[in-house]
Amino acid sequence: MKKIVIINGHPNKDSYNAALAKAYQTGAVSAGAEVKDIAIGELAFNPNLAQGYQQRTELEPDLLEALEKIKWADHLVWIHPVWWGGLPAITKGFIDRLFLPGIAFSYRENSVWCDKHFKGKTAHIITTLDTPSWFYKLVNSNASVNQLKVCILVFCGINKVKVTYFGPIRNSKEADRAKWLEKTKVMGIKLK
Repeated sequence: MKKIVIINGHPNKDSYNAALAKAYQTGAVSAGAEVKDIAIGELAFNPNLAQGYQQRTELEPDLLEALEKIKWADHLVWIHPVWWGGLPAITKGFIDRLFLPGIAFSYRENSVWCDKHFKGKTAHIITTLDTPSWFYKLVNSNASVNQLKVCILVFCGINKVKVTYFGPIRNSKEADRAKWLEKTKVMGIKLK
């Protein structure tokens, strides 16, 4: 049985991203996966890494629970909108506060290399855009996906990362949104 955590990075619990998360979960559960979710916008935590890496800020209970879910999972599904070419602030704050040295990776003494603590996990990034995906890739250099995929997930040991784009969301027709929800449900059924 595959263990999946769906991480919704949209701060609004009534967003289309929340509907995508629900569709993926419905598909994955129907395929026999065990699924847990993290709705970042509903967590109680300070997203600001106030001391940087100079002094560790204690993790709030919601972050500790989210960390246990991430450690438990075989597969992480990240769903987020692209805002100003990047991740929503609350999602970036979640990563800043949780994907810390000693948790997601460990620096090696006197080395530029680190030990990656999330090896063996896979991930799928599902992102919504207000532009066509080709435009985002060509003009905006795929900024949020590169940040999440390369600079965070791969850095922490998750080397198999799939990416799906939906958009443009703004001015999309109801039929388009329904089609994207069904596609997401099918991805959950296929456990990708």
